[in-house]
Amino acid sequence: MVVLGIDPGTRVSGFVIFKRELRQLQVLDFGILNMSATRPLTDRVGDFFNFFKDKIEKFSVTHIAIETPFLGKNASNFLKLGYLRGAVYILTSQYKLILHEYSPREVKQAVTGFGGADKEQVARMIVKLFPALAMPAKYDLTDAFGVGMCCVWTSTHKHYSKMSL
Repeated sequence: MVVLGIDPGTRVSGFVIFKRELRQLQVLDFGILNMSATRPLTDRVGDFFNFFKDKIEKFSVTHIAIETPFLGKNASNFLKLGYLRGAVYILTSQYKLILHEYSPREVKQAVTGFGGADKEQVARMIVKLFPALAMPAKYDLTDAFGVGMCCVWTSTHKHYSKMSL
């Protein structure tokens, strides 16, 4: 199982790629995709699509994990996020992947044991599990780790004896 966890954003998208073999969990790649807000949204959606297409091909991804969106205060941002989610759906279809969608509460519950945890609590737990990561100023990367870990853990209901970067 190779899981691509994505925290999509029209300017910043966090991602992680986990490989699970038996009881071992390995981080193959992780990082941030930065896109300039001055570029047209159509270009950024294309960049997002191509970036993750390359990751899927390079790492032979079998599963994608994303959070279900919530409307929040800004309907325009919610709509723009939908374009990126559409790109994820197309990639899932083109590469015959399995798509897993989790509510923010499910991700927080899986990572911290408490569905009402805030982003900082999730980030602290991620950094504790993966000491090579530093506590981030923004949570795009740790959110991606969280949704990816939620997928790996809830897909198997097993705990892993080794986690390595």
